[in-house]
Amino acid sequence: MWFDSAVGLFRRGAKTEGEPVGDGWLVVGLGNPGAKYEATRHNVGQMALDVLADRIGGRFAAHKTNSRVAEGFLRPGGPKLVLAKSNGYMNTSGGPVSALCKYFGVPAERVIVLHDELDLPFDSIKVKQGGGHGGHNGLRDIAKALDTPEFLRVRIGIGRPPGQQDPADFVLKPFASGERDTLAVMLEDAADATEGLVDDGLLATQQRFHGRAAK
Repeated sequence: MWFDSAVGLFRRGAKTEGEPVGDGWLVVGLGNPGAKYEATRHNVGQMALDVLADRIGGRFAAHKTNSRVAEGFLRPGGPKLVLAKSNGYMNTSGGPVSALCKYFGVPAERVIVLHDELDLPFDSIKVKQGGGHGGHNGLRDIAKALDTPEFLRVRIGIGRPPGQQDPADFVLKPFASGERDTLAVMLEDAADATEGLVDDGLLATQQRFHGRAAK
C-alpha cells in the first residue's frame, strides 16, 4: 500500500480509522483557537488554509481528531485534499495532526503544514521539507508527535518584531492596517505554493517562490 513508506507513523499492514485518501494530502494550517487570535500573525497559516478551502469548495466541520476538517479536490480527477485546523493551541498541534494522519492513512511526507515564520520578511513565502523547528512550538510538537520532521512546510513570512518587542507578544498581535493589502496577496501566494507542492513537487515550487516577494 502506498502509505507503507510513512516514517515512524505506521507498521506495515496497519489499518486506518477512516477512509484512506489514496494519493491525497493532509494540509494543516497552524494557529490558536477562538476569535481572540484569529486575526493575529501566529494564525496566518489558518488564514491561508481558508483561501485553499474556498478554492476547493470545502467547509470546515468538527472532526473526531479534535480538529476542524474540510475536504475537496483542486480539480476534477485530482488528488484529494484534507484541510485541517486543530481545536487546540499552537503548542499542542501534534496530537491532532498525528490523529489525522492515522485516520486518513496519510504518511508524513504527504503532510503540508502552513505556518507563520519570524525569520522571513513579511512579504515572502518559502517552502521546505524537514529541518528544525526554529523555536516554533507548533512545528516542534508536530515533529515530536509524528516521530519525524520530514513533513512539508509552507513558511509564511511575518518578519521580526520592531525594536525590543518580545517575539512572543509580536506573533499574537494583528497585522497593521497598512499591511492588509499585502497580506491578502500573500495568503493567495501561500495557497498557490501549497497547490504547487501537490501538483509540481518541492523543487519546482521552490524555484517558483524563493527569491521573490509577494506580488
